[in-house]
Amino acid sequence: MSSTATVSTSIDVDLEPVLKALASERRLQILHWLKDPAGNFPPQEHGDPDLHGACNQFIVEKLGVSQPAASRHLKVLVDAGLIIATPRKGWTYYRRDEHAIAATIQELSTI
Repeated sequence: MSSTATVSTSIDVDLEPVLKALASERRLQILHWLKDPAGNFPPQEHGDPDLHGACNQFIVEKLGVSQPAASRHLKVLVDAGLIIATPRKGWTYYRRDEHAIAATIQELSTI
């Protein structure tokens, strides 16, 4: 008799908001850029790209949409748990939540 081990993640993933967040080309682009913030955005005055991510203004400019549209995309990604917002010196920086992304991939592999 063989037993199968299940890998447990410490994050419970609610796939519905994640899948909705991933259903946008712009949000996928943001996630891609945030994989390498130093390589995809200009140098930042108040935040370290590896530690804090990218400044919201740089994301807005690179995305080529209005501030409200970019903020909406970023909020969807934050609400889905895929990115983390960090306020710093009057700006908001965004970085990927690699642990949550890995848990999402794990959850999707069980479907």
